[in-house]
Amino acid sequence: MGVKLFDGETAKIGDVIIRQRGTKYYPGTNVKRGGDDTLYAVQEGKVKFSTKRRIGFDRSRKNVKVVSVMPAPDGI
Repeated sequence: MGVKLFDGETAKIGDVIIRQRGTKYYPGTNVKRGGDDTLYAVQEGKVKFSTKRRIGFDRSRKNVKVVSVMPAPDGI
């Protein structure tokens, strides 16, 4: 359980970024959530953590943590 790849580290396709129970972290760009709420990379690049405001079904607002994988620019 926990964070396996931290902010700024390089992720390959299929790498587990976070193992979790429930959705403490939400998937962002180039990240998918598995059946057991594990977040994994679907593209190579750098891991990026950020926060985002989400609106719930009852119109309540909360800040959530989002994990994305930013692809490396071509030619490097």
